[in-house]
Amino acid sequence: MKDQDVEPFFAVLKAANPLPMSELEYSTVFELLVAVLLSAQATDAGVNKATRHLFHAASTPQAILALGREGVEEYIKTIGLYRMKAKHLLETCRILVEQHGGKVPREREALEALPGVGRKTANVVLNVAWGEEAMAVDTHIFRVSNRTGLAPGKNPLEVEERLMERVPPAYRVDAHHWLILHGRYVCVARLPKCWQCAVARYCDFQPKTPPPALRA
Repeated sequence: MKDQDVEPFFAVLKAANPLPMSELEYSTVFELLVAVLLSAQATDAGVNKATRHLFHAASTPQAILALGREGVEEYIKTIGLYRMKAKHLLETCRILVEQHGGKVPREREALEALPGVGRKTANVVLNVAWGEEAMAVDTHIFRVSNRTGLAPGKNPLEVEERLMERVPPAYRVDAHHWLILHGRYVCVARLPKCWQCAVARYCDFQPKTPPPALRA
């Protein structure tokens, strides 16, 4: 993607969705952390279905710990890798209680030290909860960044660093939401919907995918 196309690329995405939000459901920073931790290799819809019941029963680290391993697993068993995630969640809650007074730390280093919380999860929490300029590079952002030529990279960290370089400051706080949603609903993995893409004119991907009626 040409440098002069980056700003209008984001301007179009912003015009279509001025106030983008995470599709995960939460009401506190702790619930956000839990939802993102559970979302690895799972859909937001699937996570929301489970956490609606989990958060009704336990919405603090102390309450999660009180449920115990089997109790947590019962609430999240519909989510992929639920046993491992339950283990990580309980370990994370224990650290939050013992080291952070039951609060989610705002420092990246402390967040990444929590079991099951990697750089991507930390970036989501820092961005969504506190409005920090952070790029949580998931599979959607990785694909969109490479396919469009916006921020090519061989791994998520390369893409994240390139995005921080190329995304204009005015768009950085919301950029990861726009890119995730674009990848989830338009620039999909198997057959990108180029014929209905509002930013196709700025994208390097060729040849553009024709609408279904024009395909041979």
